[in-house]
Amino acid sequence: MTGRVRRPVPDQAGPGQESVWDYPRPPRLERTTALLEVVLDGTVVGSTREGWRVLETSHPPTYYLPPAAFLDGALRPTAGASWCEWKGQASYFDLVHGDVVAPRAAWTYEQPSRGFEDLAGALAVMAAAVDECRVDGEVVTPQPGGFYGGWITSALAGPFKGIPGSHGW
Repeated sequence: MTGRVRRPVPDQAGPGQESVWDYPRPPRLERTTALLEVVLDGTVVGSTREGWRVLETSHPPTYYLPPAAFLDGALRPTAGASWCEWKGQASYFDLVHGDVVAPRAAWTYEQPSRGFEDLAGALAVMAAAVDECRVDGEVVTPQPGGFYGGWITSALAGPFKGIPGSHGW
């Protein structure tokens, strides 16, 4: 079958795991009380138990923290924007601690699309751009591919969008 991308076979979810293949499309927004932490320059620069996660088929969750979760001065607006078909226009921030800068490591939707209004101003962080991100103390693995912002934990079964050959999923 030329030109068609085969849907991967989902990994078997183990006890206490969620399969990203059970997540919906279009994606769903849900609150989370998990402890979300962002570490830069050896310092926790963002921490909250009042976050959100976006769940989309084949993607690990993308976590969003409220602006108040970040240390003063840790967020610096930067140039550029992108468009998400579900959430709308994103703007970007550098994460900063001391002399360390993680360029365009965080993004937000100031005026998100319908269904994602609760995310207005909340920030997601690209885990690969900082020292580490944690969910309830577990250091996450960044979603593969360098484009998506999902955080992979042991509570997830894949395979995950972003791996080689997943462009058409």
